Amino acid sequence: MDMTGQENIEKTKAAYAAFSAGDVEAASAELADDIEWITAGNSAVSGTRRGKKEVLDFWMQLAGKGFSTRPEYFLGDDERVVVLTSITLDGETADQADVLTFRDGKVVKFQSAGDTAMQERIWGTK
Repeated sequence: MDMTGQENIEKTKAAYAAFSAGDVEAASAELADDIEWITAGNSAVSGTRRGKKEVLDFWMQLAGKGFSTRPEYFLGDDERVVVLTSITLDGETADQADVLTFRDGKVVKFQSAGDTAMQERIWGTK
């Protein structure tokens, strides 16, 4: 793996640790201002958020349901980092894969693949 890939993994690990510690500023430090944050499925929170403000608003929504993420594996190259994690939301736990796309050292896209049925149970459908 080249240095950039390792740097991206280290940035991602630091961001997940900061998020888990409730440090929103550090957790969002590597997000591009024009980030696209994509949530799969048909739940009330599914869809694409654009920009840091929409992402931070979403994080607050998640916090309201006791969201936590416990990353287990980080795989990456100079463009993407994949995080295999276990999430807990409103007392339910599920496996999830998060894909972070980097450009110029910042996360420009975040997309998760997880238990969309759980999301619909917790948030309701659109």
